[in-house]
Amino acid sequence: MTGRRITPDMTLLDVVQVNRATEDVFRARDEQAGECLLCNALFDTVAATAERYGLDLGELLEDLERVAGSGE
Repeated sequence: MTGRRITPDMTLLDVVQVNRATEDVFRARDEQAGECLLCNALFDTVAATAERYGLDLGELLEDLERVAGSGE
């Protein structure tokens, strides 16, 4: 991941560009959100997306960091 942290102010597009494996983290939350996050919130920040869809921001960031850091 070249040392970049995933932060709440990054857009979903930014996060996926940092590491493509993070797509799976977003896809895993599509059902809870009720729609495809990468289709409908790609240009929104992680924080705004979590708030809009009622997702736990801390948990989402932890999962994104874990996946991005592991190089999955």
